[in-house]
Amino acid sequence: MRIKLTLLALVAGLNCFAQQQFAPVNPNTTPEARKLLSYIYSIKGKNIITGQHNYPHIPNKHLDSVKALTGKEPGLWGADFIWSGTNDVGQTIVDQAIERYKQGYLICLMWHQGRPTDNPPYGWKESVQAKLTPAQWKELTTPNTKLNKRWLAQVDQIAVWLKKLQDAKVPVLWRPYHEMNGVWFWWGDKKGPDGISKLWKMMYDRYTNYHKLNNLIWVWGANGPRDLPEDQAYSYKYYYPGAKYVDILGTDIYNADYEQKDYNELLQLAKGKPIALTEVGELPKPEILKAQPEWVWFMVWGDWLWTHNTRELVKGNYARPQALTLDEISYK
Repeated sequence: MRIKLTLLALVAGLNCFAQQQFAPVNPNTTPEARKLLSYIYSIKGKNIITGQHNYPHIPNKHLDSVKALTGKEPGLWGADFIWSGTNDVGQTIVDQAIERYKQGYLICLMWHQGRPTDNPPYGWKESVQAKLTPAQWKELTTPNTKLNKRWLAQVDQIAVWLKKLQDAKVPVLWRPYHEMNGVWFWWGDKKGPDGISKLWKMMYDRYTNYHKLNNLIWVWGANGPRDLPEDQAYSYKYYYPGAKYVDILGTDIYNADYEQKDYNELLQLAKGKPIALTEVGELPKPEILKAQPEWVWFMVWGDWLWTHNTRELVKGNYARPQALTLDEISYK
């Protein structure tokens, strides 16, 4: 009888988590961002928002492709502050995000940050996917060191663009240091309290308490765990900074690696907070979404929409009754 009561209590506790709506981690979050987060909670377990990542130099290419394939437009628009060319794309991202927000899109922004030891433009292999030594990482995360100040200059520049979006009353699903449990970025596979968790908290503090960026919903987007030689991604729990610093948890899935055990692990870590498919290469098949109903959005990565997905799979995801497209997004 005691075992039965314990199980009932556990189930009741999980149901409580599932039904609870958590306040934004930033107590000063803007009304617009609060409404956005509340809306995401309202669809949790019932709907999934369709999403597409886009490139600023060809702003309509992928949205037009979605419409051509499905007859519909995605509900979420994604973009990246990466500085890989001769110019900072920040102002272009700001202009496009404001335009898309006025059209009704949810705005999700990320940043392939160049390695703080380097100067822009930041090469992909040479900087974004390069490494920091343990000594450099310690210097980076130690206040007032030379490398820490270089990092501050980088994050302060992105704060300029995010502030412009705050001034325009645009709430942002902010997804920094994505895929941090993988081995391929300079911020990747830094376990423990002095690892990526510390850097995440440093950015949170800088943006929230110093820059007063209150339009951000903080999205922690890892990568699906995998055991591929020299391309590993490890268990989510080693890199999570904690519920005080994260509004939404997510994962990036490539190679159709929708493992049920990984979904369950992320749900357990979230403890009732929303979870999202923050980046996907191949869209999930219907049987996956039936078994994994808690995803609140998916975002297809750029050209992968047509290079790694069949027309039928794209159309099927957009045609599902649970899928929310641009014309069905309503929270303002």
